[in-house]
Amino acid sequence: MPDCSPCVLFLQCILGHFAGPGAELVNSVPGQGLWRDPLPGPTRKMPPSASAVDFFQLFVPDNVLKNMVVQTNLYAKKFQERFGSDGAWVDVTLPEMKAFLGYVISTSTSHCESVLSIWSGGFYSNRSLALVMSQARFEKILKYFHVVAFRSSQTTHGLYKVQPFLDSLQSGFDSAFRPSQTQVLHEPLIDEDPVFIATCTERELRKRKKRKFSLWVRQCSSTGFIIQIYVHLKEGGGPDGLDALKNKPQLHSMVARSLCRNAAGKNYIIFTGPSITSLTLFEEFEKQGIYCCGLLSSRKSDCTGLPPSMLSSPATPPARGQHSIRMKGSMSLICWYNKGHFRFLTNAYSPMQQGAIIKRRSGEIPCPLAVEAFAAHLSYICKYDDKYSKYFISHKPNKTWQQVFWFAVSIAVNNAYILYKMSDAYHVKRYSRAQFGERLVQELLGLEDTSPSL
Repeated sequence: MPDCSPCVLFLQCILGHFAGPGAELVNSVPGQGLWRDPLPGPTRKMPPSASAVDFFQLFVPDNVLKNMVVQTNLYAKKFQERFGSDGAWVDVTLPEMKAFLGYVISTSTSHCESVLSIWSGGFYSNRSLALVMSQARFEKILKYFHVVAFRSSQTTHGLYKVQPFLDSLQSGFDSAFRPSQTQVLHEPLIDEDPVFIATCTERELRKRKKRKFSLWVRQCSSTGFIIQIYVHLKEGGGPDGLDALKNKPQLHSMVARSLCRNAAGKNYIIFTGPSITSLTLFEEFEKQGIYCCGLLSSRKSDCTGLPPSMLSSPATPPARGQHSIRMKGSMSLICWYNKGHFRFLTNAYSPMQQGAIIKRRSGEIPCPLAVEAFAAHLSYICKYDDKYSKYFISHKPNKTWQQVFWFAVSIAVNNAYILYKMSDAYHVKRYSRAQFGERLVQELLGLEDTSPSL
């Protein structure tokens, strides 16, 4: 995960077999006794005949698409009033808008950065898709495409062109899915396609514009479903810019508060990386009924209020699996040794509860339950990222709001697939993630009789 290299180091150090999110861990939440994790999953039952587009439209329904049609046509009209008439333009329709989305989403499975390759006749060409809409028509829609055509007089937010879509998406996530008790705050893997990075020239890399925003999520650690999205926009070199966000723990705390604003009073257990973990934030969350378990780093974490003696490593390392504990009320600071010192701050697990990390070669390594839980849930999220991040849309527009929009659509498609796998429809046709993406594209383009390649 990009925000917490100590997390990666920790997971590399303890990779093996865990109890894992799939196994039932009984969590001890202070003041609540033993709390068993209810089964996470969809809040409504989809019929066995439900299609890929049915799941996608739980988050991107027709009313949202119709608004895109209206806003795109408005923008095209005003653009032509200002810069001259465009004789080739005809107002876009709802079926065309669905097809437009389908074409761009297709890059998530083809891994081709240029959507226009569909019409090229080359390696990435697709004749069945190309026949639905001409390349010229697609390019016209791409030119005028908007979610919000114009800024209102009261709008000051830099993401005003995409914020209504993000709000609608969030509402869809909230209403369609019931998360597990255990969740993770982190930055998903949305960086450049590793195949592109490995094959492009240095000149092409230099031409790539630096991403002007940071995307954070709150994610269900049992299923991988992304519960909430937070976009932090770089608006210059001020204190809230992306560079500051990468280096200042207080700004990461702001991100955490935004991601957990709807989590109060639900006894959630939130796992965090070093950049978010802090005593002040965890105490604030505890008052709201949110409990935490986070990895600490003396370099990345806000260590205000923590005993310095627990943050320094002794000259002589202890035996593997040994740990020391300091407590303040319900808060515990754990220093655990396994080929290095790893420190955890938690109010979600009693430090007296014992767990174990099972290594393939060295056997069982004793540890507090908080360490075992952190390893299990963070490992699952890393595996989710490895599996699903390669299905993010490869189309790379220059405008920041469009980049945010397509990343959000990618998350919506991944979430739709997770709900599909938990539904009766999955037992009728067991599509892989790639096949589900292909099927969704075909349905958006109206090619409903075409089955995805097996």
